[in-house]
Amino acid sequence: MDFQTAVRTSLTKYATFSGRAARSEYWWFVLFAFLGQIVLSIVDSMLFGTGRFMHGPGYASWVSNGGPLSTIFTLALLVPMIAVGVRRLHDLDKSGWWLLIAFIPLIGGLILLFFFVQPSQPGTNRFGPQPGNTPPPVPMG
Repeated sequence: MDFQTAVRTSLTKYATFSGRAARSEYWWFVLFAFLGQIVLSIVDSMLFGTGRFMHGPGYASWVSNGGPLSTIFTLALLVPMIAVGVRRLHDLDKSGWWLLIAFIPLIGGLILLFFFVQPSQPGTNRFGPQPGNTPPPVPMG
């Protein structure tokens, strides 16, 4: 699955918590959210002055304190990000409730990262057919 298809699929299935999401769909959508946050943080800083450049001996950094555009973007992607995470866990034949393990500091995030980088479970599981492997239609007649 390519970047554009993954983003379109994830946004089309905005609040769909059933079914499965391929590894590529999940990671392309995460990249979209990450890049969107960077771009909107820069725009927020230019329009609303919400960021500042910090420097000192041997370092330089940009700190963004958020802004209205990046906040709206984050809120708009909250439900689709949770939904694609649940569908990704379904692809591994795990319950979507595993997403709640993220609330355990450090360990929870590492466990989810381990899950999310795993390849899809081949074939059909209890959550549906493997994504991208739609069987051809049966000819009538």
